[in-house]
Amino acid sequence: MTQVNEQRLDMDPGTGTLVPKTRKGLTLVYTGEGKGKTTAALGLVLRAVGRGMKTTVLQFIKSPQRTYGEQIALERLGVPIRQLGVGFTWTRTPEEHRAALETAWQTAKQTVMSGKYDLVILDEINNALAIQKFPIEDVLPLHEVLEVIEHRPSHVHLVLTGRHAHPEVICRADLVSEIHAVKHYYDEGIPAVKGIEF
Repeated sequence: MTQVNEQRLDMDPGTGTLVPKTRKGLTLVYTGEGKGKTTAALGLVLRAVGRGMKTTVLQFIKSPQRTYGEQIALERLGVPIRQLGVGFTWTRTPEEHRAALETAWQTAKQTVMSGKYDLVILDEINNALAIQKFPIEDVLPLHEVLEVIEHRPSHVHLVLTGRHAHPEVICRADLVSEIHAVKHYYDEGIPAVKGIEF
């Protein structure tokens, strides 16, 4: 049996030629129906900050109209965090969501590709990519997300969170953790708890 040595290639921005990929930055995906995807990503932020890495968090669904516990904490640590969404899909019109997603994606793309940060969290981008209530492919194109994953600056670690991670995103990830809901206090009628959910 012949072994095939597959080598991944990158485009050298200086020469435009294909060169062997020298990626050092990892792609991590936290997905699944259970609670803790954003929390896991924020744990990485804490660890990265402790190691002197420049980090940022971009939240695709959460709205700047609310204040979140992670926002307060990260601002105290000097970590930029931005809520770029308008909330749950049933809270606003499709047009409002589409406009917010387009802005969020352009911001995310520029942030990742700038190379300014060592760790970039794209919180709930998986949820955004999975929206089916209205068309999003023209404002948050999957092929562009995949291109950013593949061709970002080599030192940038990238984390994508949210339910329903796309199979193509999963294929490109170095680590995928699927979080399952075994038991949740929501099932007992306990509402979201300040400091735990938000």
